[in-house]
Amino acid sequence: METERFLIGRTDDGKEVSRFTLTNRKGLRASVTDLGATWLGMEVPDREGKFKDVLLGYDTVAMIYENPGSLGAIIGRNANRIKDAEFELKGKRYKLCENNGKNNLHSGPDTLNKRMFKTEIRDDSIVFSLHSPEGDQGFPGELDIKVIYSLTDEGCFNIDYVLTAGKEDTIANFTCHPYFNLAGHDSGYALKQEVFIDADFITENDSSSVPTGRLIDVKGTAFDFRERKAIDRDIEEDLIQLKYGGGYDHNFCINKGGTGKPCAGAYDPESGRSMEIYTDCEGIQFYTGNGLSGKETGKGGARYQRRGGYAFETQFYPNAINIPTFRQPVLRAFETFESRTVYKFFTV
Repeated sequence: METERFLIGRTDDGKEVSRFTLTNRKGLRASVTDLGATWLGMEVPDREGKFKDVLLGYDTVAMIYENPGSLGAIIGRNANRIKDAEFELKGKRYKLCENNGKNNLHSGPDTLNKRMFKTEIRDDSIVFSLHSPEGDQGFPGELDIKVIYSLTDEGCFNIDYVLTAGKEDTIANFTCHPYFNLAGHDSGYALKQEVFIDADFITENDSSSVPTGRLIDVKGTAFDFRERKAIDRDIEEDLIQLKYGGGYDHNFCINKGGTGKPCAGAYDPESGRSMEIYTDCEGIQFYTGNGLSGKETGKGGARYQRRGGYAFETQFYPNAINIPTFRQPVLRAFETFESRTVYKFFTV
């Protein structure tokens, strides 16, 4: 793997912001930045060998910092939603910012994409590190964060999280929030592409897209992606769950964890570009870009229209901290939690 570093600008307080490009022997290129440890781009060939960037994102420091839609962003301390923006841990109640109606979404508003990470370039990876202090975003305890990116010659873009708690218990539910369009990030409507998700159940959402604690069997519903199908085949069905999210914006309960078997994937019939996702997480949020509006300027001046990309976010189940029957995203004092998610790119 070859790594290059480019200066792309400065923050308002004068800090240099760099883009790092990882290239494998087959020419696949992944780009990341020390501003937010954000995944900026992924260049993948089609059947004819023509490379396109398949990851929606931004290319200016100002837009990477603001990042409407959290394109390619690292999300923590808690990914997804927490109902009523509050939770209890060890008998103490914590109140977070209400930034998604009455709920908290992605720990905002002081999100990690607005932070400068320390950088270490290794032979086979890039390590971004950040210390999150006591009370950061309203969460208890300190947390040392490492996000490690690597790219293999087999087309695997690996994201490793190494999270170490301080002297207090805390929440550690991290994800990356990439939006994909395998025809090219600026190719417009993406939902003719095909997706599979190895999940027999989804978590039921309430009207504000927060899990209730109940599970829904996908069999015979629009949420059954166990056999690959076009994303928009069933998206307009008259189902209350689809109405709540304005399309797909749901946590799928992965049938089998571990990085030895793909839990999800996507395919673009026109270009042949394909992707598989592997993770040791138990949940994956599938989101069909229902909130994209075309108002923000993306890479190369692109305007990302509604449903111009789709996201796969590996995670603990959303709102798990308030649902005792779900596996809890609690990291105990002085303990370290490690997790890996792999996005594998290839052409068929």
